[in-house]
Amino acid sequence: MEIEIRHARPSDYGRIYPLVNEWWGGREMTQHLAGVFFVHFEGSSFIAETSDCTLAGFLCGFLSQTDPAEAYVHMIGVAPELRRQGIGRKLYEAFFETAREHGRSFVHFVTAPFNTGSVTFHEALGFELERVLDDYAGPGENRLLFVKHLA
Repeated sequence: MEIEIRHARPSDYGRIYPLVNEWWGGREMTQHLAGVFFVHFEGSSFIAETSDCTLAGFLCGFLSQTDPAEAYVHMIGVAPELRRQGIGRKLYEAFFETAREHGRSFVHFVTAPFNTGSVTFHEALGFELERVLDDYAGPGENRLLFVKHLA
């Protein structure tokens, strides 16, 4: 199956929003998917589509305005039926290239400790646990901060 990776466009938000909770196994995740990533960060956010324009995945990322060395991935998702085909890796590779082109030397990503699939996936991409963020998502809602250093 042919997969195309391209920059996100504002019109992609309406395609992705209805799928997010389903793609995260029924968890309420739409609150984390802001339209800003498809308007103001379209140059650093990416869409994966099949050759028939079926949405296969997305990555919402941005280049820090306060730290010229940092890039950050806010959210990534791949359609459950298309997982384990390298789509997430391709999305990240596109983001890493953009980050390098803009002089970034590392990428951060935050995930929940219970999201073991996310932890395993990011470690396979070369991310390392930087630290635990206590109460990051509210009292008792710790998160894991991962970092990947770009070569």
